[in-house]
Amino acid sequence: MKHERQLKSFSTLSDDELLQRLSELLKKSRRVESELVAHIGEVDARRLYAREAAPSMFAYCTEALKLSEHEAYLRIAVARASRKHPMLLEMLAEGRLPLSVIARLAPHLTEANRETVLAQAEGKSKRQIEELIAELSPKPEVPATVRKLPELRPTGPCSATTLLDAGTSPHKAQLVPKRVTFLHTPEPAQPTPPARRSVLQPLSPAKYKIQFTASAELRDKLERLRSLMRSSVPDGDLAAIIDEAVTEKLERLEAKRLAKTKSARKSLQQVKTSPKSRYIPAPVRRAVRERDGDQCAFVNARGRRCPAREGLEFHHKDPYGRGGDHSVDNLQLLCRVHNGYLAEQDYGKEHMDRCRGSGQVSEPGPVYFVNPKSVLTFQAVHGYFHTLRAGHVTRFGIETGFLRNPLAPRGRGAGGGLQGQGHPA
Repeated sequence: MKHERQLKSFSTLSDDELLQRLSELLKKSRRVESELVAHIGEVDARRLYAREAAPSMFAYCTEALKLSEHEAYLRIAVARASRKHPMLLEMLAEGRLPLSVIARLAPHLTEANRETVLAQAEGKSKRQIEELIAELSPKPEVPATVRKLPELRPTGPCSATTLLDAGTSPHKAQLVPKRVTFLHTPEPAQPTPPARRSVLQPLSPAKYKIQFTASAELRDKLERLRSLMRSSVPDGDLAAIIDEAVTEKLERLEAKRLAKTKSARKSLQQVKTSPKSRYIPAPVRRAVRERDGDQCAFVNARGRRCPAREGLEFHHKDPYGRGGDHSVDNLQLLCRVHNGYLAEQDYGKEHMDRCRGSGQVSEPGPVYFVNPKSVLTFQAVHGYFHTLRAGHVTRFGIETGFLRNPLAPRGRGAGGGLQGQGHPA
């Protein structure tokens, strides 16, 4: 009941109040976490776990304190490291370094390097921490290898054949009848083997170990590619071959999606940015990408910029549906979340929810219709409009009673056409 009342109380909080309370709770949680780690370190130093019938501090944390094995390992590792480096507790309490990062860095900290290493680790991602550790403790390079994985043998009812295959003597092997299966009893499903995860592990400041499971088709393609690239890669080094193949694929995708090119056919001054179509000229896309640095350009009220670099979209500050053009100043790169967030600010949350429900979340296109006085009216969303005489628009198909919006793309659903409200004389 207490938790139900707490959930109901959230409805009375404004957005700002909810965010403020969350921030305060997080700060309190970090201070408590720091104190918990300090207590674990002191109990460990005094060996008080022995009087509680625990053979080790790890056993005391998992059995008496009911921490999970992972939780116990992290806290004990940080607690022991903080006995040598007390500043770790302060950084944990202030949220400058999380528990998992301190546990990873602890074995590599010394009195000589701790200030520099901890300063470099602040605000870094998991991958950046791994790169920092590889710099502190580099590993040798690994050779490029391709090997066939062993086939997983299905586990089924025991039979004489499986016993003999396993190397059991036929004299000692006992024939065991197969499991009796009734018509209404389905056979038990065979367990699915766990998928092998890809490995991307830094070995040194400029070297990585990459490991993944490939299909037989991909293996054959790599062999064919190795044979064709003998002139450029004489030793057949797999890493060099993949590097060239990925570089070529990147150049093609970046040219297609991001308009990246070595020699542009048109400059920014030569293109038209009027909103005649949804197409954004290539020079404009290149200029926006260079200005925003291939990163989401959304900045909150406190000046924090969104760090997203994947799934970026071009956003019109003055919405396209209101007649906004494709100029560099009117465009910015945004991630999908912030593009949708600003779209809710422009068009309203209810409208965007309806668009998301219909599977179409792009900006609504401008609308054309013909009034009874044979005047074509261009009316974009939220009141932007322009009028033309009907004598200039017969090519849009008014005679059939259907008017296609020339600013909306073909086959994109809403905004593609409206029934004409009149007919030219």
